[in-house]
Amino acid sequence: MLIPARQIRARYSTDTITVYQAYPPQIALPAVAAGRFVAPFKRERMTWIKPSFRWMMYRCGWATKPGQERVLSIDITREGFEWALARACLSRYDRDLHGDKATWSRQLKTSTVRVQWDPERSLQQEALPYRSLQVGLSGDAVDRYVDDWTVAITDITTTVQRMHELLRCGDEPAAAAHLPVERAYPLPAQIATGLDARPDITEV
Repeated sequence: MLIPARQIRARYSTDTITVYQAYPPQIALPAVAAGRFVAPFKRERMTWIKPSFRWMMYRCGWATKPGQERVLSIDITREGFEWALARACLSRYDRDLHGDKATWSRQLKTSTVRVQWDPERSLQQEALPYRSLQVGLSGDAVDRYVDDWTVAITDITTTVQRMHELLRCGDEPAAAAHLPVERAYPLPAQIATGLDARPDITEV
């Protein structure tokens, strides 16, 4: 199978895309009840959303890490998602994209959206030879995320815990059966260029 080195893979519909976050119960449970993020969620802090389910599992340790005990599946509008990516700055300097480091540094300081590409993960949390996107939101981007883009919030912790238990028992096929179907996201070419979504192909 051939996979681009940097590609957004996600569960999405005509209008929405699913991203994942993990929080302690005191933030997650009120958000699920309200259908949007409410106090004690802090808008003043940068919040990172992840389209890749497996990368979220790596980040939260299958909902075992302190402060990440509840995993949320959040459906947001594709319009909002692409608004964010069109205004994003890479979290690391890239000579081919930014020209000089000072220009990138100024952009990073003023942008309310930043992105980074991290190695995608297998179900066993091993690094794979291609990367997955994370999107950090701050300032007005967080306000838009909370007030305008969020369509639904679902607590998927029970499924996450079940998958983790199946993996611990050595039944990877049964765990994999619970994976959400993620497809290559049809990102507009202009946005993909700004994100350094490279067309390089990796064979896996």
